[in-house]
Amino acid sequence: MLGTQEILFIVVVALLLFGAAKIPELARSLGKSIGEFKKAQRESESELKELEEERSVELSKTQKTALNMGISIEGKSDEELLDEIEEKSAEESS
Repeated sequence: MLGTQEILFIVVVALLLFGAAKIPELARSLGKSIGEFKKAQRESESELKELEEERSVELSKTQKTALNMGISIEGKSDEELLDEIEEKSAEESS
């Protein structure tokens, strides 16, 4: 984190480079930029959350059970997954 001396130094350099008249304008544009960035970040997080919710809804109970047991579901039918679930259950109970 920046200390008081560092911030004061940055302000003095900014005044020398841009002049007192430009500083408020630069601060406004920086504030708008930060606001736009945060807005875009919230939107992307919201979209990602929606996609995750849609994906979890699309999974069958068999697929969810397989995932919870650590079984890969890629390219497998529910019947294949049931067989793997039964095998893994038998191994764990032995």
